[in-house]
Amino acid sequence: MSHLPPPLDNPDVLVGLETGDDAAVYRLRPDLALVVTADFFTPVVDDAYTFGAIAAANALSDIYAMGAQPLMAVNLVAFPIKELGPSVLADILRGGLDKVREGGIDIVGGHSIDDHEPKYGLAVTGTVHPDRVWRNRGGRPGDRLVLTKPLGTGVISTAIKHQVAPAASAAAAVEGMLRLNRDAADAMATIDVHAVTDVTGFGLLGHLHYMARASGVAALVEARSVPFLPGAEMLADAGEVPGGTRANERFLENKVRWPGSLPAAWQTLLCDAQTSGGLLMAVRAQDVEALLEALEGKRVAGAVVGELTEGEAGAILVV
Repeated sequence: MSHLPPPLDNPDVLVGLETGDDAAVYRLRPDLALVVTADFFTPVVDDAYTFGAIAAANALSDIYAMGAQPLMAVNLVAFPIKELGPSVLADILRGGLDKVREGGIDIVGGHSIDDHEPKYGLAVTGTVHPDRVWRNRGGRPGDRLVLTKPLGTGVISTAIKHQVAPAASAAAAVEGMLRLNRDAADAMATIDVHAVTDVTGFGLLGHLHYMARASGVAALVEARSVPFLPGAEMLADAGEVPGGTRANERFLENKVRWPGSLPAAWQTLLCDAQTSGGLLMAVRAQDVEALLEALEGKRVAGAVVGELTEGEAGAILVV
């Protein structure tokens, strides 16, 4: 994007490219804005229906992370129809449709191309009041960081592809990826949250870096407080690590200070590229208990994993 000219100056573009936020926001009128996002990827599980549902949940997550309500979606499909056949594609699309309808909306169109490697996702449009948009900026020193899903879907998905994932690990990862972030967003709406992002391809520390940098603050992460999926640590130690996670580790090399005693698997999981991960929220310390209670009321397990601090914007200290 750095090779392109800067965006046009438009006061109705409330959220654009400037902070790498989860979705774009465009104001239509004083009380209504559109939230627009797109996301698609290659299969992370073997079952076609489940893959479609996970991809849809992942795409919807960006809408929830902005504090918006989804309005409609369109399919984005790349598929080798001659090699895999129409029934496999139909299962993928059915999984996506069922998950979108769980979110209360419908799929109203889409686009497909013939491609040797399957890819599926959605472009999703939502709505929000312009004054109630959640951003990945706005965090303040002293804010506590709350995460709503455990980490490890990247390493477990890689192990699934290599057919070495324990059944319990695979089941836990799939269950988490299938869960919409709607309930977490509904709970969060009851609290004055300063900054929000969802944890996906850049991993926990990558998305936290962007949040902290956009907010002009540093961050501290308490490694022992971060929840991991069952078996994720063992699989990371065994080398079941996706390329995206390794890329995150390289990107964060000069942005994160690691304790010398931290297990290597923990470092990997803190950088693990997530699919349909949880929400990461920055909230005042005095509001943490109310937020955790609201999450529990929605059957969402929130974990306090660190805080925002004074310091170099975007720098992260892991303890």
